[in-house]
Amino acid sequence: MVKSWASWIGLRYTRAKRRNHFISFISAVSMLGLTLGVMVLITVLSVMNGFDREMRERVLGMVPHGEILGYPVMQNWRDVEKAVIGKPGVLGVAPFVQAEGMLNFEGRTNGVFLQGIMPEQEPKVSIIKDHIIQGSLDALQPGSYGIILGDLLAQFIGARVGDKVTLILPEATATMGGVFPRMKRFEVVGIFSTGAQLDANLALINIEDAAKVKKLGEGVDGVRVKFDDLFTAPQRIREIASTLPGMYRVSDWTRTQGNLFQAIKMEKTIMGLLLSLVVAVAAFNIVSTLVMVVTDKTADIAILRTLGATPGDIMKIFMVQGSVIGVVGTASGAILGVILAFTVTDLVNWIQRVFDVQFLDPNVYFISYLPSDPQLQDVVSVCALSLAVSFVATIYPAWRASRTQPAEALRYE
Repeated sequence: MVKSWASWIGLRYTRAKRRNHFISFISAVSMLGLTLGVMVLITVLSVMNGFDREMRERVLGMVPHGEILGYPVMQNWRDVEKAVIGKPGVLGVAPFVQAEGMLNFEGRTNGVFLQGIMPEQEPKVSIIKDHIIQGSLDALQPGSYGIILGDLLAQFIGARVGDKVTLILPEATATMGGVFPRMKRFEVVGIFSTGAQLDANLALINIEDAAKVKKLGEGVDGVRVKFDDLFTAPQRIREIASTLPGMYRVSDWTRTQGNLFQAIKMEKTIMGLLLSLVVAVAAFNIVSTLVMVVTDKTADIAILRTLGATPGDIMKIFMVQGSVIGVVGTASGAILGVILAFTVTDLVNWIQRVFDVQFLDPNVYFISYLPSDPQLQDVVSVCALSLAVSFVATIYPAWRASRTQPAEALRYE
């Protein structure tokens, strides 16, 4: 075991003022670089975790985990619901009718994805009820032809609650006057906002009204299924459909949002690796710092060797000194990184308000604000990486110091 006095000298070298101020400056820069690297890495990983969380809670809260679709129309959705609801992992089932078209209001037209829902069933598979900002989901009564718009969609066409909008479907209707697209007037009875891109193109109507518009009669397009674990949804929805009598098609969230989810995971991994290089560069600045310290302390090393210090003792002195820089820089970076990770959302919102800018346009990104979700394992992993790299960076300078020959070092003293 290395003697404790070696550690004491290493700590004293760290605290003492050096005659060479340039060495002190390089040491401070190394510590500051390590602090900034750890801080930025923790913050970026927290933001990527935030995007991952919002993807699950908001986007995948609105998008069905799995769908069982009729072939071509599902007439017996109640029987399907009874068969599905008892399966392991199934949290809820709700019927739906969907269509694509265009909404027109006072000359403004925008594409829309129309979702016909049953208001009493929809909360079992979707978070939409918690995000209604005007009106109510219960206002979608059959035969009333009410419609609930996403807030961005409502802004695009300039519609508000109480306005009449025209739905234009891409299907032609032949009349005495010629062929015209199918159109239907709806009254805006509510507006929802999830903070996701769905707000720009999604509209909800009653399922019976949707069936009439699509001329499905008593049928529906299918049922949506919510699972307790969305990652098992693709496999489970196929297993469930295979046990049902009749012909059905299946779909799941990976077909509509899977690429986005995988992109977020890949970006988190790549950003983590790239920013780890920043930490590595900052940590290896310790090498240059300790090399110059060893050069500056050559006479001290020689005197210690003549007093009986072993090469291992000398290595310990400079490894302790370099490790202190790594520990202080890592600890400072971790504290600042955690603080910034918890406040980055409010900070970015404040910058947007003060400078009247928007970093995340909801027309481009699936959410309109910068989320953050600090996680303990990320903080621990970043600190462990920083400390490990800092420790490795001390080995060469410390070994070089241990190879100092007393006679050669003291010859010109």
